[in-house]
Amino acid sequence: MTKAYNIAVIPGDGTGPEVVAEGIKSLDAAAAEYGFELKYHHYDLGGERYMKTGEVLPDSVIEELKQVDSIFLGAIGHPDVKPGILEKGLLLKLRFSLDQYINLRPVKLYEGVYTPLKNKTSEDINFVVVRENSEGLYAGAGGILKEGTPDEVAVQESINTRKGVERCIRFAFEYCRGRNKAKKLTLCGKTNVLTYAFDLWERTFYEVAKDYPDIETDYAHVDAICMWMVKNPEWFDVVVTDNMFGDIITDLGAMIQGGMGIAAGGNINPEKVSMFEPIGGSAPRYTGKQIINPIAAILSAQLLLETIGEQPAADAVEAAVQKVLRDDIKDVSAGKMGYSTSEVGDLVAGYIKSGKAGV
Repeated sequence: MTKAYNIAVIPGDGTGPEVVAEGIKSLDAAAAEYGFELKYHHYDLGGERYMKTGEVLPDSVIEELKQVDSIFLGAIGHPDVKPGILEKGLLLKLRFSLDQYINLRPVKLYEGVYTPLKNKTSEDINFVVVRENSEGLYAGAGGILKEGTPDEVAVQESINTRKGVERCIRFAFEYCRGRNKAKKLTLCGKTNVLTYAFDLWERTFYEVAKDYPDIETDYAHVDAICMWMVKNPEWFDVVVTDNMFGDIITDLGAMIQGGMGIAAGGNINPEKVSMFEPIGGSAPRYTGKQIINPIAAILSAQLLLETIGEQPAADAVEAAVQKVLRDDIKDVSAGKMGYSTSEVGDLVAGYIKSGKAGV
């Protein structure tokens, strides 16, 4: 029997529906070539639904999403909705409710893509950031006292549990081993200032490391990581860090790999349901213009295939993307590609179907 997967699709806001459509083209092409079936279930979650109904993410939808094999998300963020409502009420709530405790962010420079780093090539920029995705400063602990007065106090607390830290670090070690590149795992922290939180991270890191004698371990402060990602990105293989630092350094990573238009991400629960999304956001000013780059969404679809266990199909999608970036697209920036959003999606899907992706 043909293996079938149930995929929840949340196109979201702005250009989200446009790039999701191109990601689905690649998913369908890969499924047809590699003999499995994808059944899509669409959800109208996002800014438009919120403005019409006042709903952000009903509990009934969360229960439905717990039953699917994976989630494909376009983008969250609407110019007419106050910042924080959709981000916290939808994106963060999904991550927390589904316990997607890993944020996986590949930083890979493809041939033919411009990087602002002088004299760096695709050989130098090829690492992955494993970001803890369910704790830290994003857990929502804290509060405000004496709001609106000169004595106002705002407290935001970073929550780090041994369980949360260890499962993230252990995932990073396993991922580093499976990646089988330099087999080097770097802990990114701030042990000299955050002496409670990163004492826990550092102790756990080196304790878990004893179970992985084949993996070289390294440590760097987050500020140093930012320097070395610019000066010597070739030093990194896999980097593991907390929620806040991971959020910051992965945007820097996206820039050195060529921009948000090709940066993919996954919110991973290794035991249950994971969610995949392009990193660039909803880009509302480009909505409907068909000029946004869909490669980040297509590479997110590639991560989806990899995570559900369809590795040959995932490899075919990445190879097709590599060919398009090398041979077809003039520039990865919106409006400068030389092709429309849907035409780029057609190119990728066409290479997958023709089997010429690796040529």
